[in-house]
Amino acid sequence: MDRAAAAQLIGRLELDARVLAGVFGLGYRAIEAERAGVRRRLGVCYADGTIRIRLFHASTGRPLKYSSLVDTLCHELAHLRHFNHGVRFQAFYRRILEHARRVGIYRPGRETRIEVQVPPPRPRVASMPALGGAGHRPEQLTLF
Repeated sequence: MDRAAAAQLIGRLELDARVLAGVFGLGYRAIEAERAGVRRRLGVCYADGTIRIRLFHASTGRPLKYSSLVDTLCHELAHLRHFNHGVRFQAFYRRILEHARRVGIYRPGRETRIEVQVPPPRPRVASMPALGGAGHRPEQLTLF
């Protein structure tokens, strides 16, 4: 999966995160793809509200099922209210996950991996700076 496909996948997670965060009154700063070298966790929620989610299996490098990504998203969203793994966190995480299931965001089971539509690459114009290059800072949406 290339950067464009990963960005599309994060975009889909962002849309689902907006729905879930809105229902549960949660505010977050950004949903981002976890760095490629991270192997010990599926996701992380930082105190500033940034959520990072690993998109690929640590051993095989294959994309994870979308239901696994949504499960991780719900887990990290629950950390926005309870920054631990205690009893209240577990109950809140289950509430978010169950709501995601009811509205069709979380669909575990025999789901296949999400097919990401990637447009053909466009020729690069020499005068355009490359995205992600020096001095480029992605813009964040203010949701709440």
